[in-house]
Amino acid sequence: MTELRALLRSALGTTVFTALVPGTVVWWAPCFLVVGRERCAAAWPPATTAAIPFALFVLGVTAYLACAVAFVVHGRGTPAPWDAPRALVARGLYRFCRNPMYAGIVLSLLAEARWWREPTMLVYAAVAAVAFHIRVVTYEEPTLRRLFGESFASYCARVKRWGVL
Repeated sequence: MTELRALLRSALGTTVFTALVPGTVVWWAPCFLVVGRERCAAAWPPATTAAIPFALFVLGVTAYLACAVAFVVHGRGTPAPWDAPRALVARGLYRFCRNPMYAGIVLSLLAEARWWREPTMLVYAAVAAVAFHIRVVTYEEPTLRRLFGESFASYCARVKRWGVL
């Protein structure tokens, strides 16, 4: 019962964190700050001409969600820094890229830029990508090295930070 309770707590924490943080970065900030609420509402549901950008948006969100589930199920934690996974997650998309959550979010932002035909979204996506990289290098990787030691070092030797890069 304790294991089930911990799993449910992690699932709830991940849901709340996802709605508040990545949800804000991917949907609320673009709709309210970059593109505008009226244009966001007018672009829903996506027109046939927006099928490819919308599909890429869904792919990016799905990548994030798959990683969030892996954090809950395999890492026994959440994406939130205050309730991080207790085990190193190196399966699923993490076999190909050390930061697939961030990659999924950036893919979603780039897809939105195309979907709304909004050049400012490209700038927003670039700023988000740089911010994610800085966070990974200055906080997440040192923290993971401290927490998981040799297993994280071995993982880093096998898997590139950004997949192909």
